[in-house]
Amino acid sequence: MRVFCAALIIASLAGAAYAQEDDHIQRYGEKAKEKSQMEINADKAAARAYERSLKNIPDQGPVDPWGNARSAETPKSSAKAPVTAPTKTAAKPAIKSAARAAPNATKTGSTTDQ
Repeated sequence: MRVFCAALIIASLAGAAYAQEDDHIQRYGEKAKEKSQMEINADKAAARAYERSLKNIPDQGPVDPWGNARSAETPKSSAKAPVTAPTKTAAKPAIKSAARAAPNATKTGSTTDQ
């Protein structure tokens, strides 16, 4: 059984190595293989079709994706409106927690942390 498993592992590794030996990919420094006349004509036809499709696209002005998030004009005056304080309409509720009601403990000694 162990021999069968070892042979299976070696065969799977050899299969991956054999797959890398395929010569359909041009490597660095190699010359491209010669194209047939049909392939050359097909490439030219594809290039012409691409150019024609580009001419069919209508011209559009510049696109501003943030146009609806900001106004197109700059504000004419830079003066800001005065900020008003909110009015108090209701009294604050009493704090029920003892931890919140206790005053904060203060450090005695130096004021700088070392």
